[in-house]
Order: sequence, then structure tokens, then C-alpha cells
Amino acid sequence: MDARTLVAILRKRRALRRHERWSRLDLEVHQARAVRELRDFAVARSPFYARLHRGLERRPLHELPVVTKADLMAQFDEVVTDRQVQLKDLRAFVDAHRDEPAIPRFHERYWTSSTSGSTGMRGIFLHDFDEWTTVIASYARANEWAGMKAGLGRTMRLAVVSSRVPTHQSAAVGATLQSRWVPTLRVDATEPMPQIVAKLNAFAPEALVGYASMIRLLADERLAGRLTITPQAVTASSEVISPELREHVRRAFGTELFEVYAATEPAGIASHCERHALHLYEDLVITEVVDEHERPVPPGAFGDHLLVTVLFGRTMPLIRYAMSDSVRLSSETCPCGRPFALLDAIQGRREDLLRLPGRDGADVVVQPNLFHRLMEPLPLHGWQIVQEPSALRVRLVDAERAVDDAALVAAIENALAGVGALAPRIAIERVDAIARTRLGKAPLVIASP
Repeated sequence: MDARTLVAILRKRRALRRHERWSRLDLEVHQARAVRELRDFAVARSPFYARLHRGLERRPLHELPVVTKADLMAQFDEVVTDRQVQLKDLRAFVDAHRDEPAIPRFHERYWTSSTSGSTGMRGIFLHDFDEWTTVIASYARANEWAGMKAGLGRTMRLAVVSSRVPTHQSAAVGATLQSRWVPTLRVDATEPMPQIVAKLNAFAPEALVGYASMIRLLADERLAGRLTITPQAVTASSEVISPELREHVRRAFGTELFEVYAATEPAGIASHCERHALHLYEDLVITEVVDEHERPVPPGAFGDHLLVTVLFGRTMPLIRYAMSDSVRLSSETCPCGRPFALLDAIQGRREDLLRLPGRDGADVVVQPNLFHRLMEPLPLHGWQIVQEPSALRVRLVDAERAVDDAALVAAIENALAGVGALAPRIAIERVDAIARTRLGKAPLVIASP
């Protein structure tokens, strides 16, 4: 990290701290102004938005059209506000640098991040210097709330176990954070576990960040005595985090698990404060929780998906951009005093939800948390539920055969019956380890495509 980048991030982090002392009215005034400026900029500089919002200039945000990843990728050259940027050139640039540790800036100006394509389509997103330093400042906010404080007067040894794929945002963020103030060990989550453990033990991080599934495996290693680190803060992201995982981390590391809710497109969306309340970053991203008809869902109920408006985005404006995550808002306020609304729960993406035939003939949506509650108390070294056309395959890392197959099958059948679903054939399979994806994730529930 060079001096210019560091100074910009520190300035933005100070500004974000001031936002945390706002009243709710202050926040709403800021949002109204930021939305107005974003819409004006997008209509003036993006042919896509000029066309999409024509005649809607006086309509409120919630009445504007929804934008999808497919829309953006199909009309990329007209979405972006730099007329020198074209998707064919960007894809060729990314492909040419795919095997390098880090992708250089496109046109010597833009940081590049891409989605994995796990929701059915790969997306590529750009950030200029101002946007990228805001992205980094938002992640620095999450770290600070979790107790990871670093700056000109204090260093912090940070270990990040996630993707080293250079186009993945976590890799780009990790590369940017590397500095003498934040000595950072970046470990590829696809490496064999003994290598990951050896690197972490040698580095002795003060703070540990990783995918939820990787944090679970590292907690196993800590309890087994092979991992000897004692981080002061542990943060997980990218996957559903269950109460059982929180307790597992507490036993293993003697500290509470903090959650960061983020995505490639908007970057940070929410994170835990010191009181472990999950605050939306409403000064940076407006998050609408909606049903399948784009109608707002009140606190206390899960939405079908999200619509996000990224207030600081200019290169590739995102206005009511659809994300398939299902979350639940809370009506509570946090004693910490921050003005931001709270998320009560995150249950994953629509693509993670299993659909099974119900007793009444209609399909039943089965939430991943049903399986988390069943599987995580069991004496296993890993598990995974995979939906197949005519079965549920239950993979167990259980060399000691500590789990009784018949009892587990009965428990799954009873749990599915409890939500009105007809259980398919349940096949138990013991494996040496749960396979990780190209990005190093080990999803616990895989729905049929």
C-alpha cells in the first residue's frame, strides 16, 4: 500500500466514524442527497441508465426499475460511465493476467473484481481509486468494530484465509491491505490443511479472517492442538454462520466470532459491532429487503432477495441491483448508539435453498439452517448435504464412525416432515474431507441446480 492510498483510506475511515455518531435523521438526509447525486451522475454518464430512467426523474428510489447482473453484463459498455471501457477488452485483460498473483489495474486506473458465477452468471465489476479506497475503508470499519485496530501508531498482524484467485475481491482487498502497519499473511483456502496450519502457526496472527467454512475447520485444528495461534479477533464471511459455529469458535479460540456480510458488487453490506449486532452500512449502501414481486418485506420476516443501491459507485452505477440473498431485518435498535438498521438473520442465497415436494402437493422450501441445527452438534470433522435428482446425499467426515447412520437418517426425515416436506431417499457417504471449490469454500448445503 503506497502513501497516497493509505492517506485516502484513513481519511475515509475517519469520515465513516463520524457517520456512526449521526442521528437517524442525519443518516436519512445523507441518503437522500447521495441517491440524488448518484442518479444524476448515472443518467448523465451512462447511456443504459439514461434510457432506463427516462421519464422517471421525479420518481422515488423504490419506484425505479430493478437491474440484474444479466442486464449489466449484456449491456456492459453502456452501463459503465467511462466510454473508453469495453467488456471485450476487459475480459481479454483479465484472462491475460489470470495466473498472476494480482491483476494490474485496467487502463492503469481500475481495480477489477469478478463474481464466481455460482448464481448462474459471472459478473465483472470495476472500481476507480476513489471507489476502491471506499471499499477498503468499509472493510476497515468491519475490522475496527471487531477490535482489529491498526493505523500509523499501531500495527496489527492479520491472516486472511480465503481465495488467492486474483480476480476475487477478497484477494484484491488482501493485496491492498498489505503494509507495514498491517502485516498480512494471505493463505489460499484451497491449500492442504497441514500447510495452512503451518503457515498460521509461523505467522502468529493477532487477527484471523476467513470463509465461515474455513474458520470452522481451523477451529477443529485449534481444538485438536495442531493449530496454536491465539488471535484476539476472528471474523468470518461469505457463507451462512450458525449459532453452533459461533460456539465452536468460542471453545476453540476463546473469543467471539464476528461476522462480515459482503458481496463483490456492493462490497461491505453489514457487520457486527462490538455488541454483536449486525448493522447495515446504510451510509454506503441502501439495502431493500423485498419479496418475489419486489415489494418491501417488514422486519421479522425473511425476504426473497435484496435490491442494493451503492451510494459511492460511479464507474459502474448499481441502482436497485438485485441480489439473491435472503435476509431478515430487525425492528430493534442497538445500545451501541449507531444509527444504522440491524439485520436479524442471513439464511443464504435463493440458490442455496432446497426445494422438496410437500405433503400437500406443493413444493416446500427448506432453509439451510435446518441442516445446520441437525448436523453441527454431531461429533463430526465435517459434513455436507448435496441434493441430487432423487436423493439427499449426506457426506460425513467421520473416520471413527461416531454417528449412527440409521439415527441420522431418521432425524433428517423427522426434521423435513416438521416443515411439511416429503423426504427423498437419504444416502450416507463417508469421505476423508469435504472438497473445497476453486475459491476455497466448502459449502455445507448444495441445492440441485
